[in-house]
Amino acid sequence: MKRAPVWDIFGLFFVTRLLLILVTYFGYIILTQDKYGTTMVPIQTLFGAWNHWDALIYLRIAHSGYQPPYDFAFFPLFPTLISPFAHLLGDNSYLIIGMLISNLALLGALFLLYQLAIEMGGSVVARRTLLYLCIFPTAFFFFAAYTESLFLLLTTGTFLALRRERWWIAGLLGFLAALTRNIGVLLILPFLYEVWVTRPREHFSRQTVLLHLLPIVFIPLGTLLYCLFCWQMTGNILEFATVQSHWSREMAWPWEAIWQSLFEMFWNQPFGSFNQVHTLLDFSATIGFLILAVLGWKKVRRSYTIWLAVQLLTILLSPSLNQHDPMISNQRFVLVMFPAFITMALLGIQHPRFHQALVWIFPGLLATLSLIFVMNLWMV
Repeated sequence: MKRAPVWDIFGLFFVTRLLLILVTYFGYIILTQDKYGTTMVPIQTLFGAWNHWDALIYLRIAHSGYQPPYDFAFFPLFPTLISPFAHLLGDNSYLIIGMLISNLALLGALFLLYQLAIEMGGSVVARRTLLYLCIFPTAFFFFAAYTESLFLLLTTGTFLALRRERWWIAGLLGFLAALTRNIGVLLILPFLYEVWVTRPREHFSRQTVLLHLLPIVFIPLGTLLYCLFCWQMTGNILEFATVQSHWSREMAWPWEAIWQSLFEMFWNQPFGSFNQVHTLLDFSATIGFLILAVLGWKKVRRSYTIWLAVQLLTILLSPSLNQHDPMISNQRFVLVMFPAFITMALLGIQHPRFHQALVWIFPGLLATLSLIFVMNLWMV
């Protein structure tokens, strides 16, 4: 294992955190305070500007537990980590603890992702993978009290353990990932693939296969435990899936969301309208990562492509067809699809102008979308 460039990763982490703090400071104050005013904006108000949408729900669960029915769409590990520290420090600490966990998880994920990416093309690929991830237009969710950072930490940790053939560690991390988001249970698929490809190097016996496969049981166990909790609280073992209809999510053919998004953007919504722009953001993220999945098929390890493909298929199979933006939230969901960022880095090295375009476009969009979130305007 090659040693990660510790100070470079810390530098990237802190510079991008500073960018988000500056966006909060200048954007929030200029847009909310009176012209030429002298009223001071408290620090807690600036941090409170990050307490919106899903963050509110996770913090409420951490504080007061699950409230039926819609809270059950949010898996329990993240609020469970927040709760003991915040209970100890008081009611005003929930947001800070949630954001601290999110940012520390991102920092850990950067070190793990570096090790995964360096195997695909060396240190330059690894460094650019981290760069593109941190400046991606919706990377501000890594700063907020959301689950993106924690899920990325656990999934990259699972894959690194698989690459090192530490099957039990991979199973335990997969268990935690399955308690963080519903899609975590699908780590079973890359796990099975990695066990399969180790066969030529092992004495192929039933005992060896069973020893390698046994830890995989931990992954669905995480989902099963949450199912049992849902059943105990609501009487419905799949309550977390049932309540998705509240957000108009339903099962559909993968192409239905694509078709409806095109219809909304180019026919149903007026040019330059909010709905058109919002749909364009989610559509672009989805199609862009689909293209990266295809381009990366022969560039990255097959298990990484499997993981990227099942995540993309999942969000295409459960769109919000009754909304103007059927791919709503996809610009956030793609954040944890780390194989696409590795592919992005490989393409950036092959095509310097592509790299230049990303480092110019991504930070501007990141600052803009961060400000939209801070101002509590509808983002995802």
